[in-house]
Amino acid sequence: MVTKSIVNEANEIQLAVDLVNLGARLQLLESETSLSRERLLKIYKELKGVSPPKGMLPFSADWFVTWQPNIHSSLFMNIFKYLREHAGVNGIHAVVKAYKLYLEQMPVADGEEPVLSLTRAWTLVRFFEGNMLSFVRCEHCGGQFVGHTLDLHDHYACGLCHVPSRAGKTKKAKHAELTH
Repeated sequence: MVTKSIVNEANEIQLAVDLVNLGARLQLLESETSLSRERLLKIYKELKGVSPPKGMLPFSADWFVTWQPNIHSSLFMNIFKYLREHAGVNGIHAVVKAYKLYLEQMPVADGEEPVLSLTRAWTLVRFFEGNMLSFVRCEHCGGQFVGHTLDLHDHYACGLCHVPSRAGKTKKAKHAELTH
């Protein structure tokens, strides 16, 4: 009985370490592990060298349906769905595996942050579970994209088939264009 408890705690610590290394916020750690807040703070500080950021988690489903976040969110959710249906992975372990695969497909430059953070990916899964968001099929490419569950989706065109006119027109992109 004691051995099972030690193994379980070791698994929880490893999960917390994996989550912190992927950029999880403290609220996510508290929700997905049974470790105490003090233990999680200690793990976070040990791995990152600083205290975890404070503040609320993202809570609006609207972010996931805007142009660039929608493409990234849709990629992540399709990976997540595939893992759940075909690899038998569930819960936070499915989120972690799907997020790692997402990062492999959408690598970020040094010093940059991914468009979709682990905390947002975890929140996205919760929005799907709460039926706030669901998949919408693009009538042009047939892809499955994240959309509001209660929106009308007749003749839906995804952000890849119907790129907004201002897409990619950021100050950062303009600066990169001028320096090349």
